[in-house]
Amino acid sequence: MTGVAADLTALYQQTVLAHSRSPRNFRAIPDADRQAEGHNPLCGDRVCVFLAGGDGVIEDAAFTGEGCAICMASASMMTEMVKGGTDAEAASLAERFRHMLAGAGQPDQTLGDLAALSGVRGYPVRLKCATLPWRALQHAIDRRRQTASTE
Repeated sequence: MTGVAADLTALYQQTVLAHSRSPRNFRAIPDADRQAEGHNPLCGDRVCVFLAGGDGVIEDAAFTGEGCAICMASASMMTEMVKGGTDAEAASLAERFRHMLAGAGQPDQTLGDLAALSGVRGYPVRLKCATLPWRALQHAIDRRRQTASTE
């Protein structure tokens, strides 16, 4: 690994650790107009995503739950990125995130801190941990009542 690649990997690891140790928006939103749960039965991750706003706008986004560092970091970054946007923008972001995890090469830098999770694409089991909050987000946007699952 070259010096630049090693530096980038270290930066990504620090970002993931910071979000997993001190997740942003880790709380319930009592007056949320949409929420959905997600469960990864393989490793036991559980999240509940809360969205508040109206007319397709996400004025506030938060989550609760417990899980591995990858899942918690992904949920933390996700809530930061979707807050203040629209449902359509959040769905588009989720699609770009999934595309990044499925692809090879350099991560999409327009994804901000989410690019730090690009390293999980080398670990297929961990992909489910990273995408679980996003599945729950999509269920909340679509107002689906069933629990989002990675299986």
